[in-house]
Amino acid sequence: MSDRSIAHAGFEIERVLRATPERVFAAFATADAKDAWRILPDDWRLAEHELDFRVGGRERYTTGAEEGPVHGYDAVYSDIVVNSRIAYSYEVHLDETLLSVSIATVELWPDGEGTHLILNECGAYFDGYDDPLWREQGANDALDSLGMLLEGVPEP
Repeated sequence: MSDRSIAHAGFEIERVLRATPERVFAAFATADAKDAWRILPDDWRLAEHELDFRVGGRERYTTGAEEGPVHGYDAVYSDIVVNSRIAYSYEVHLDETLLSVSIATVELWPDGEGTHLILNECGAYFDGYDDPLWREQGANDALDSLGMLLEGVPEP
């Protein structure tokens, strides 16, 4: 860890998904839909997931191994344009410790018979508890899972 207590990092991920913007957007809009493409380590479980998908609404979930610790996610939606754009900010906690605060956007637009998606995220990671590269890899894995789900391909 460096002498700095906050690491700032961002990333942008692009995908062309073989599904309409309506189907891709719908995959973000309900807890059940998001749970279908969520990636968790084998020994983790999703303890709770609440999603109020509207401007000003929140999304909260907790995950982790049965014996702990608890990983928490708490987001607020700032902007939603149906089938086109989602903007939100979120915090990640490990038990009571704040690991990071991020702002993210998802952009969608038609691309041939599919959808072009760009996920852009910028975060502040506190006290060396989290690594921005892990976050980017997790986002890539989640979008891979989303793509497989939309194409009807079972996850490996």
